[in-house]
Amino acid sequence: MKKPDIDYWIGTMLSAYDHVSDLNVTPGKPLQVEAAGIMQPVEVKPEVKSITPFQAEVFALNMIGGDKRLLTELVRTGSCDLSHRLGQDVRFRVNVFSGRRNLSTVLRKLETKIPSIDELNLPPSQHKIHREKNGLVLVTGATGTGKTTTLAAVLDEVNTDMAVHIVTLEDPIEYAHEHKSATINQRELGSDFDTFSDGLRAALRQAPKVIMVGEMRDRETLEIGLTAAETGHVVMSTLHTVDAGQTINRILGMFEMEEQIQIRNRLADTVRWIVCQRLLPKVGGGRVAAVEILCMNLRVKELILNGETEERTFYDIITDGAPVGMMTFDQHILQLYEAGLITEETAIAYSSKRSVVARGLDQLKAARGESTTAIRGLGMEHKEKPLRSGF
Repeated sequence: MKKPDIDYWIGTMLSAYDHVSDLNVTPGKPLQVEAAGIMQPVEVKPEVKSITPFQAEVFALNMIGGDKRLLTELVRTGSCDLSHRLGQDVRFRVNVFSGRRNLSTVLRKLETKIPSIDELNLPPSQHKIHREKNGLVLVTGATGTGKTTTLAAVLDEVNTDMAVHIVTLEDPIEYAHEHKSATINQRELGSDFDTFSDGLRAALRQAPKVIMVGEMRDRETLEIGLTAAETGHVVMSTLHTVDAGQTINRILGMFEMEEQIQIRNRLADTVRWIVCQRLLPKVGGGRVAAVEILCMNLRVKELILNGETEERTFYDIITDGAPVGMMTFDQHILQLYEAGLITEETAIAYSSKRSVVARGLDQLKAARGESTTAIRGLGMEHKEKPLRSGF
């Protein structure tokens, strides 16, 4: 198998369905793509009913292209990340990984155009993020929920409106930003720096106002990020957590018990925004983002310092924080349902608290004059009383 054959596979997979986000090459399966969140097989000529381990390995090694660093990382850790370009217009983020002594490859399609916050259908409060002068901004969610895309949209607003120096540390570079009002330097793991912690430490000597770190992968990177946020920088990054409360707890969990009080104080002083994302199936095809938004205020600061209790949780504070731009997943899911973007079944399935969403759905349906229950034909049973005899 040669490079033209591999490019043919990639091109065919990319055009096989609408809304293709990922290309999957796994031994024992046909070529597959993820389209609108569903895995679909792809036919090529000559036919490949089941990819052989040899074909999968050749494909993976062609992606790596003889890069010694990537080969070493693959052997040492079992996986490696890189970027790949098809022609001049299509770019991919690629992960090659081993499993059961075979190599598999997943290619994530990267958009060339940086979408705006409005185009992503994100709440208007997200336009406030780029105005921050210092502190920590985190975008969280599972893999493939659009965290990098949201950060790119926010960073583009900084780039458009602020005459500042921006440094990004990425693995790999996904969106290519052009210089606008800001000066932006994008650096890629492996070719420009060795680790996120080293890159972040070096960034502090490069006089940036905004630093974007692809992912807070370890305690050392997080500590340097907190220090940068405390010393007047805006630090933007991602974490793999499902909601705002878990994000705070995940960060605290990176530190020993005796350090907890100090870290709580540092987080209370530095956190500005936590935006959590989930991708939901959209009516008519495709997917739409549901978000949970936490921004710093006195109640949030107090909860970070003292921890959650049964009476006070991050969910409760976010629910009450709509006037300052906060929103729970459940509140946003109800908005998406009201706008006709998702179905009732999707709203329930992706909710944080099903009882809250179910009650909200009933209220929305009642306001439309729709039935809020599937039960029909209920009524009181009337029994005729027997006539009483006078004898």
